[in-house]
Amino acid sequence: MRDVYNRVTKQIISSLETGTRPWIRPWKVDNSSGSIQRPLRSNGIAYRGINVLLLWSEAFVKGYSNPTWITFKQALDLGGYVRKGERASPVFFSSTYSRAAADDATGEEIEHTSSFLRSYSVFNVEQTECLPSSFYQRPHHIIDEGQRLSRVEGFIAATHAQVEHGGSQAYYAPTVDRIQMPLFVTFHDPLDYYATLIHELIHWTRHKNRLNREFGQQRFGDRAYAMEELVAELGAAFVSADLNLTPEIRDDHASYIASWLEVLQQDKRAIFAAAAHAQRASDYLHSLQRSLADHPQTPALTGTSV
Repeated sequence: MRDVYNRVTKQIISSLETGTRPWIRPWKVDNSSGSIQRPLRSNGIAYRGINVLLLWSEAFVKGYSNPTWITFKQALDLGGYVRKGERASPVFFSSTYSRAAADDATGEEIEHTSSFLRSYSVFNVEQTECLPSSFYQRPHHIIDEGQRLSRVEGFIAATHAQVEHGGSQAYYAPTVDRIQMPLFVTFHDPLDYYATLIHELIHWTRHKNRLNREFGQQRFGDRAYAMEELVAELGAAFVSADLNLTPEIRDDHASYIASWLEVLQQDKRAIFAAAAHAQRASDYLHSLQRSLADHPQTPALTGTSV
């Protein structure tokens, strides 16, 4: 398989150069459920990391609203088939191999393990025929707006992050380990508020006592700053999808596209690294949800404090 990193990075760069962020725009595709979710395997398990970005991008370009992707063989095994002439989309997984080599100093044989990417092809369910009817049924949106926002509030409260409200800027201050947010009532709508706060929570996971994520000394506009912002952007997209939130595109993030393009053009593996860090940050926030059960009296979010 030829340069996977280069091929995938070119695909992401192509989208960014048109002003389209592939981890946001696909969610705007209309569907009857009104819900947002990660791409799914045939067994209902969600894709992770870089594959989320690739399949969201494919869904947007080709207009798919069904979240499920399936291999050619899986379609046959289920009694269906992929329509003639349909083109597959690649997804990737990491694998390892081991080899024995003599140590230069001692001459002893040592086993070395290396990792590499492998790919396989999938088709969206909308490219198939005659699968069981459940594959073609769009999910029902059973949570009303008020309940969905309450669940998001619970998700954020369970992290026990320190969030203070006031002023006109949203940011995470690592020196004091605090998130600063404008007042709830100053946002255009609740979704805008929650999308912004989740973005800052991804930044919050970088703290040395959490994921200890560092890309070097960060100054506004440099590569390290751009990488951390890209991780927060992707991580917030992943979490928003998990919470059935339709994210708002923050105006200040438009200026980041140029810096992201520069990073991706210089390093063909950067988007893979950013997606991996974003997945770890998303997983970390999900892992904290058990704390809500441990602390049932945790207050919901308010307009002044968390």
